[in-house]
Amino acid sequence: MEFKYEALDQNGKATSGTQSAATQDAAIASLQRKGLTITALSLASSKGIFETLSTITIFSGISARALVLLSRQIATLFEAQVSALRIFRLLAEQQEKPYLREVLTQISDDLQGGNSISKSLAKHPKVFSDFYVNMVRAGEESGKLDQTFLFLADYIDRSYELTSKARNALIYPAFILFTFVSVMSLMLTVVIPKIGAIISESGQELPLYTRIILGFSTFLVDYGIFLVIAIIVGGFFLFRYSKTPPGHMALSRLQLSVPYIGALYQKLYLTRIADNMHAMLSSGISAVRALEITASVVGNDVYEQILREALEQVKAGASMSQTFLQYHNEVPAIMVQMLQIGEETGELGNILERLAKFYQREVTAAVDTLVSLIEPVLIVLLAVGVGFLLASVLLPIYNTATNI
Repeated sequence: MEFKYEALDQNGKATSGTQSAATQDAAIASLQRKGLTITALSLASSKGIFETLSTITIFSGISARALVLLSRQIATLFEAQVSALRIFRLLAEQQEKPYLREVLTQISDDLQGGNSISKSLAKHPKVFSDFYVNMVRAGEESGKLDQTFLFLADYIDRSYELTSKARNALIYPAFILFTFVSVMSLMLTVVIPKIGAIISESGQELPLYTRIILGFSTFLVDYGIFLVIAIIVGGFFLFRYSKTPPGHMALSRLQLSVPYIGALYQKLYLTRIADNMHAMLSSGISAVRALEITASVVGNDVYEQILREALEQVKAGASMSQTFLQYHNEVPAIMVQMLQIGEETGELGNILERLAKFYQREVTAAVDTLVSLIEPVLIVLLAVGVGFLLASVLLPIYNTATNI
């Protein structure tokens, strides 16, 4: 890498130029050895505009699958006794994604400059979470980096599979609901007004449900555009509000309060908490640090707040099971009891592993049940809705025809 510098020499004379070095720290050290006092230092860029634009990526991060593959490759190379610097150089050269190639190149430069692997990874939080970095740091201290990266690959793969299963279970009902709303809107704004005109000309007494349908259809035709604008504007402000701390907390609480879906998400977050805690405690990371890291990666503000409050109480000398006992709505009694047993027997890591597997099975079973039930339920609701709509307008027409 090339660095542009401005400095003062030993005589106090201003000078400038470029310095080749693997990292900024290495460039500073080289210039200081020359007896220069640095006043400004920046990365020199000799790329043309097209080369620069080619390295810009819209998505500043990598997928869980890519991170799993990367972790497995690193573990395999460590098992083959390849040096850390050589590993990241090789992976950077073979990487097709520009963003990840740039990240791996920077990591290898940091390693060449004398930084540890965990410290180098920590500079890229969009790719490597606090949990990932701390697990690597524990692997460095124990000398088992190959096992650490292999474990991380299995953990991320397991977590991604569980999260994807829960998310994918909601895609189908969302699609059905979207189809239902689209069909009903089309019928109410295009079909029903034409049929409604025929019914109105008949002069017969209309049932209440028919008058409701015709009135709603008239409202959509006359004011539908304003309703759409109101929904778009409301959605925009709701989205903005969800990005604020109070809004994000409200969204997290709503996520856990939806019937059945809330229980599914609760088990998903409990799985994540137990799995993270087990992984870190088994690697020798302290309970305080494990709680702190888990709070930052749990993915729900409600559970993050619970973990941070538990962290403060554990620092004050309370046990983990005692701190979770007061959150009986969010943390089931069975989990608190298992944690207490683990603390009393000194097998907290194993207990957390069993809890993680238990809740993982619970999530899988809940998702399978949801998928098996939601398809027929939604189809029935769709059929009933369309059937009610058609009956509301076709029955008056039938009555008119029979009275002629």
